[in-house]
Amino acid sequence: GDIEIIAMGADVLGELGLLDNVRLEINTLGDTESREAYRVALVAFLQARRDQLSDESEERLERNPMRVLDSKSEADKAVVADAPSIFDHLTDEARAFFDAVLAGLDALGIAYEVNPRIVRGLDYYCHTAFEFITTELGAQGTVIGGGRYDGLMQQMGGPALPGVGWAGGIERLSMMAGAGEEAARPIALVPVGETAEQRALVLARELRGQGFAIDLGYRGNLKRRMQRANKAQASHALILGDDELERGVVILRDLDSGEQTELSIDRVSEGLPRRA
Repeated sequence: GDIEIIAMGADVLGELGLLDNVRLEINTLGDTESREAYRVALVAFLQARRDQLSDESEERLERNPMRVLDSKSEADKAVVADAPSIFDHLTDEARAFFDAVLAGLDALGIAYEVNPRIVRGLDYYCHTAFEFITTELGAQGTVIGGGRYDGLMQQMGGPALPGVGWAGGIERLSMMAGAGEEAARPIALVPVGETAEQRALVLARELRGQGFAIDLGYRGNLKRRMQRANKAQASHALILGDDELERGVVILRDLDSGEQTELSIDRVSEGLPRRA
């Protein structure tokens, strides 16, 4: 489950064209026994250096000391640089679990860095914790983060079911993907005649499946459908009538220049602009 969930995050970033701009950092928080042993060692270490911690981390020390590890305070970072590692407190079972996750990522070719400071912000995590991090936005930032939380369902009053998942920062992902840029203009699909309308349905679905933005108009004569295409700010129109169907072609008209050409109806996508 952990491996598949992380791979899913990588796939989403890949689909958005962002995978090369992030790095995967991963850690283990171990099982209950591991965390309890580590908590004792970490609290003892931090208590001895309490006067060097930020006010926020002093409060965290009482509630959730592991949160001090991912503090953004420079003073806290200096303190935790020498903090004990959870890897020195893992049970054999917890270590084997983490090793299996890393082996799975290796098998899938997913690059990662083990970072003992990745603890996530909530104390219900166990075993795997991970973040996809970018520096592209000017400062280090997590765009996807998650992990395993086997006890959460039970804490909420439900059955003792294991869980693993992640969440993404929509605004950060949008900024990285350039979602603020002007959207691509659609391509209008203009069928003329009932037979052409049926074929246009199939063609529209095929082209949308290949990533094209298609505006399909049914109502009115050719003139009204072309008016609809202009209203939709389409860059091109694909005109399909009975004559074109018989010849196995579709007319591609550039709505800016008025130039037009014929494309094979079975290879339409090869003649279409990917972005206008």
